[in-house]
Amino acid sequence: MLITKFTHSCVRLEHDGGVLVIDPGTWSEPRALAGADAVLVTHEHADHVDVLRLAGLGVPVYAPEGAELPDLAPLPVTRVGAGQRFTAAGLDVTALGGRHATIHGGQPDCVNLGYLVADAVYHPGDSLHRPDRPVETLLVPAQASWLKLTEAIDFARTVGAARVFPIHDAQLNGRGLASVNGWFAETVPGYRHLAPGDAA
Repeated sequence: MLITKFTHSCVRLEHDGGVLVIDPGTWSEPRALAGADAVLVTHEHADHVDVLRLAGLGVPVYAPEGAELPDLAPLPVTRVGAGQRFTAAGLDVTALGGRHATIHGGQPDCVNLGYLVADAVYHPGDSLHRPDRPVETLLVPAQASWLKLTEAIDFARTVGAARVFPIHDAQLNGRGLASVNGWFAETVPGYRHLAPGDAA
């Protein structure tokens, strides 16, 4: 499976001619959606879903039950719940988790699902919900108002994936990104930074 990282939490997965995109938010590049067969949305925040872009795309969109995405109403949106298995873009997907991580200042959280794709690639959205089985590739949140770096490192080490790539990193400047990458590389086996547009 080819994994291409785009800005922030957007990731494109390509396998056997199918293209599945996860969390194409307002900060990600429009080209992430070129030729997409389906889209997975972890939660309703704009840095994870650009509703106007998806409205013009016209492909199946999978989003959590209870997510507030009214602008997607005319689209073929399938609501999914934690523990549910389904097929998107020809790939088996399992929805995991349920809630967004606690946000700084007691701001209200929202529903959030992580997606385990092909029992191999795990995108947790804005949470550190641990998958209930081993995964080959972990997409680990690197920076957020709801996250400490030590929590992200512990999460990655506990999951124990062979490959670990950072997501949720658009608010880091060059110096901050170098520091985060240094900590992950030093403490998490299999870690590798992918810049927007890089593939693995």
